[in-house]
Amino acid sequence: MKKLIPAYVRVPLIFASVFAALEYFIDSGNQPAFIRYPMVSLFLVVFLFLLIAIEMVISAVDNVTYHLLTEEQKKQLNEAQSVPFTESAFYKNIMKKLTRTKTIEEEADVMLDHNYDGIRELDNVLPPWWVYLFYGTIIFAGIYLVRFHVMGDYNQDQEYLTEVREAKAVVDAYLKTAPDTMNKDKVTLLTDAPSLAAGKAIFQTNCIACHRADGGGQIGPNLTDQYWINGGGIKNVFNTIMEGGRDGKGMVSWKASIKPSDIQKVSSYVLSLQGSNPKEPKPTEAEAKEWKEEATKAVAIDTIKVANK
Repeated sequence: MKKLIPAYVRVPLIFASVFAALEYFIDSGNQPAFIRYPMVSLFLVVFLFLLIAIEMVISAVDNVTYHLLTEEQKKQLNEAQSVPFTESAFYKNIMKKLTRTKTIEEEADVMLDHNYDGIRELDNVLPPWWVYLFYGTIIFAGIYLVRFHVMGDYNQDQEYLTEVREAKAVVDAYLKTAPDTMNKDKVTLLTDAPSLAAGKAIFQTNCIACHRADGGGQIGPNLTDQYWINGGGIKNVFNTIMEGGRDGKGMVSWKASIKPSDIQKVSSYVLSLQGSNPKEPKPTEAEAKEWKEEATKAVAIDTIKVANK
């Protein structure tokens, strides 16, 4: 092996293999093992030093041994080392064991008696590499049968669900640190229970002082009717919370303390309060206009005109 692979290739290869094994088997979280655990780095440095030292010792011994050889022995050694790998006795021995091929001189040993118009047939055995691979597939099939059909290990459906959960966990972890790109143009109304529950929690933490827990309004306007000062619908409500209400008065901007995706959730929760009829709601403000969602557009009608009808 030493003669087949030069030292300048062998040392980095062995070191890289040990380094990869340490990184694989040592659980170091998000950091590499050699950074999180200083002892791993120390071990790698010592190991590399020993590898280099061993190579130097082996090289020195080889040089001394070579100079102790006779001229004839040196000639034989040089001739042996100059033989290509595919012509070496080691390579030929391995190939013979894997293929069990017969030389032309040995074909008579496996020649069959049949003669088809001068064509003779050789009774060669199957190559051992093929036989071993075939036996390996049988062993694999037996283990697979026992594991999945006898012992009842996970099936494809369970494997799929497991991978989906793992992928979702990766996505959730990414979203915790990913930049929030939600804005007024992309926002949509959320109706699923988890999003509305999250929006309710944000609302109760930040909004009830002005709008009450039931959304009936106190300092701020009533959020349960169809009248809005800055327009209703998810886009307008989102923009109002994000940028704030009227200049000089009204609600402040929340974009500095609540991230856009959470503003989407609280906006959706606010809209879910429509028609909830809280106890003693705050009267509609004069600036408010009725908001109606239609198939193609939202129509705002002045409160005074509605009152006169």
